[in-house]
Amino acid sequence: MDTFGEVRVTTHRNGDDLLSAGLGLRGLAGLAAPFANPLSPTAAELRRRAVQSNWKGIADLGPLGGFGSVYGEVPDVPGREFTTFAYLPGARASHRVLAQVPDAFDKAKRVLVVAASSGTRGIYGAIALAGSWGLPKGFAVAYTDKAAGSGYFDPADGTGVMLDGTRARVGDAPLEFEPKNLSADTGLAAKHAHSGDNPEAEWGRHVLQAARFGLAMLDRAFPDEAPFTADNTTIIATGLSNGGGAVLRAAGDDVDGMLDAAVVLAPNIHVEGHGRPFYDYATEAGVLLPAALAAPEFDGVPFARIGMAQPPAWALRGAALRAHGRLTANTPQGQAREALAALREGGWQDDALKVAASTTSLDLWRTVNVSYASAYLRRAAGDMPCGFAYRVQPVGGAAAVRSAWWAEGSGVPPGPGIALAGGADLSLDPTLPGLLCLRDLWLGQGSDALRLREAVHATAVALPRVELPVLVVHGAQDGMIPAAFSSEPYVKWLRASGRRPVFWKVPYAQHFDAFLSFQDFSDRHAPLLPFGFAALDRAWNHLSEGRALPEDAAVRDTRPRGPGPLTLDTLALPGP
Repeated sequence: MDTFGEVRVTTHRNGDDLLSAGLGLRGLAGLAAPFANPLSPTAAELRRRAVQSNWKGIADLGPLGGFGSVYGEVPDVPGREFTTFAYLPGARASHRVLAQVPDAFDKAKRVLVVAASSGTRGIYGAIALAGSWGLPKGFAVAYTDKAAGSGYFDPADGTGVMLDGTRARVGDAPLEFEPKNLSADTGLAAKHAHSGDNPEAEWGRHVLQAARFGLAMLDRAFPDEAPFTADNTTIIATGLSNGGGAVLRAAGDDVDGMLDAAVVLAPNIHVEGHGRPFYDYATEAGVLLPAALAAPEFDGVPFARIGMAQPPAWALRGAALRAHGRLTANTPQGQAREALAALREGGWQDDALKVAASTTSLDLWRTVNVSYASAYLRRAAGDMPCGFAYRVQPVGGAAAVRSAWWAEGSGVPPGPGIALAGGADLSLDPTLPGLLCLRDLWLGQGSDALRLREAVHATAVALPRVELPVLVVHGAQDGMIPAAFSSEPYVKWLRASGRRPVFWKVPYAQHFDAFLSFQDFSDRHAPLLPFGFAALDRAWNHLSEGRALPEDAAVRDTRPRGPGPLTLDTLALPGP
């Protein structure tokens, strides 16, 4: 049974629309939307900043990226938003749901797009995909943050985030996340890591609950057209990365047949007995990839060796792993070859590894794995595995930084004013102890390791119903969620089980379109988002006009964007 809190309804017209909060494409790509008073931004200012930061985190909005000219659009879309905190039976923490209903909602077509946020982002984490595709067509869009997001709780002053995005103290108003019994010096609490739930195990139910919320809000928005149900409303589910995995989980959990199509991009999906779960290969990469970077295969690879300390961190990692008995070679080059061979043996492909090198240099493996390990083990802030903690930093302008957390945070610290502490020693490779501890939670036999693997097992996907159209789009050079570990085994499993998914493996595409604003990346890679829009178009044509679903082989001629502007010829999008 669905449980929803009080619904907040806001109108967005006359310079404050649903899709860009009034910023338009140029404003979305520009400087951070301002706060009149940085110490106390208004709910409207926070929403505008949140919309902008989520757009910029997903899409390449630069002048050469082609958004708004070659693909996609950001028109003014006036309408209403309905948002609340939703609860699943048995869950300790809420998750946010949001329905955007345009004034120009097409009552004849009656379409609801339901989307889950990418990564661990907040409620607007899918707006650049689901909102940009659906709202201009007159479709309503329902979102879920799937029990993640940046509603951070700070035990030092007992404050969290209200429904409107502003901060308040416990007891003054319902908060997005209200952990209990934390001492003032515990450190920051983040919902995904510290809720005491295993949110990933419920991703599918989050998406389906958001769909039901969207239908209920359409009833409220258009009472003369009610009821809106799964029988008389077309429901298309879509998501990117973790959001894509959540949509596939929803497709497997959809016993009532609510969904009419599922379109996913680079999904983080786990098929029991096939491929590899994210925590497995991500902890492996966090330990071994820094050592492998000394191999000549990484010469000239963008971002492969940036930000490294001197002497070179990759050489230090190889020596440290040998000292821990994880490698046997005696020289840096030998250790690099050994680490690279181990990664390849685990199924890593060279194209994915070269892109994953940037993830390594940005320390994303450690950052993400800390949060996942805490969630899987249901740990509270102050009791995170491997000695980790999120510490609020006494930086200049700390109050202003804190006030913007909800609008700017990724849901996975560190970030402005928040440090990832612990899991380190005073050696020349200080982060290795924490990384080895996280890895051993997957490989080991202790009680925590057994509990963690049981939690990962609970995230396995179920088969969708036979007739559900499923379209999967994945970059061939994705180094964060490699297709070889996720989409490819999922699609193979579906086909062996009598389903007929569409799979587009996009040449030269990787995981982060936003990285294409860097020339080194744009010279080597193509964007993924245009293919997501194209797949959504094909799914809609199939549902509305009965057109045949496209073929897998439709994506074959795509090229890297190169130093110039993106063109349709470079994309070589599949035909209608």
